[in-house]
Amino acid sequence: MNRRNLFGAAVALLAALGLAGCKEDAPAAQQDAAAGKAAETFHWKMVTSWPKNYPGLGTAAERLAERINAMSAGRLTIKVYAAGELVPALEVFDAVSRGTAEIGHGTPYYWKGKVPAAQFFTSVPFGLSTLEMNAWLSKGGGQALWDETYAPFGVKPLAAGNTTMQMGGWYNKEINSLNDVKGLKIRMPGLGGEVWSKLGAITVNLPGGEIFTALQTHAIDATDWVSPYNDLTFGLHKAAKYYYYPGWQEPNAVVESMVNQKAFDSLPADLQAIVVEAAKAATLDMMDDYVYHNAGSLEQLKQQGVQIKRFPDDVLAAMQRESQVVLDELAAQSELNGRIWASLKAFQEQVTPMHALSEQELYNWR
Repeated sequence: MNRRNLFGAAVALLAALGLAGCKEDAPAAQQDAAAGKAAETFHWKMVTSWPKNYPGLGTAAERLAERINAMSAGRLTIKVYAAGELVPALEVFDAVSRGTAEIGHGTPYYWKGKVPAAQFFTSVPFGLSTLEMNAWLSKGGGQALWDETYAPFGVKPLAAGNTTMQMGGWYNKEINSLNDVKGLKIRMPGLGGEVWSKLGAITVNLPGGEIFTALQTHAIDATDWVSPYNDLTFGLHKAAKYYYYPGWQEPNAVVESMVNQKAFDSLPADLQAIVVEAAKAATLDMMDDYVYHNAGSLEQLKQQGVQIKRFPDDVLAAMQRESQVVLDELAAQSELNGRIWASLKAFQEQVTPMHALSEQELYNWR
């Protein structure tokens, strides 16, 4: 009996030791799998709406790719394609949605033909400033609405830049009254272009690389582009005589990094975080870029004889009035559009009193 009891105890002890070993092996296996996932490398393609290495926009896409590569220690590398190298400038959204490229770099209102609500996320005429737009997206519920807008297309939107307040554009004839707007052929995308149409202008949407030739050959009479930094680079002052302000149509202009949702979901959590945080850093970098370069570029344009003009008050008042009509019409197109516009308006009403006491008052006295 004693021998049988001793043998049974030994068997039980060995079994217990075996089970303990199995339990210790399970976490080790899981750790090995996690380590393998972390060590995996990813190679993405980025398609953009900009000419190759174009200052401020094309270079921002390159810097974003470089930042992600550095932050991930080479585990996520991105090859950047300029407009037309892989897909045309205005087809970036479709390419990312289809998975032709994992990531894109453009601006939301370029996709208005496919996603009308996307226009809200570039800029709204007479709307939010750059700082206000960033705050609406990150704190005011804007990002959730943007996510909802792009979700049906399998695209994750991220703000990755802002060109700050733009200029009113380049004109081959003076705008002295609303009569000068009628029949004017102007390149202006997004909601601003729809406002011009309401006032009798003929609007077209052209990618940046085609603007100079269209203006120089009088295929168009006027164009907006960005601001002195980019306008000087394109040489638009050589194709038009008058440079108008303020940029009522785009008081800020969000540049986005859109990511194919499946590609994003395939990344481990740390690389997902790197993509998100790199885009945030790119936004600040672009804002700094434009504030710095616009000042010097404006001075160069003045030295080259550009005539800088302000839109007449009655023209601005008409633009503001028609902007409300255009925005209300867009909001009425769908329940989602209505919620986006309501959120934007409420946020602007919330922040305007504070900024009237701070930035606006400072600028008036400076």
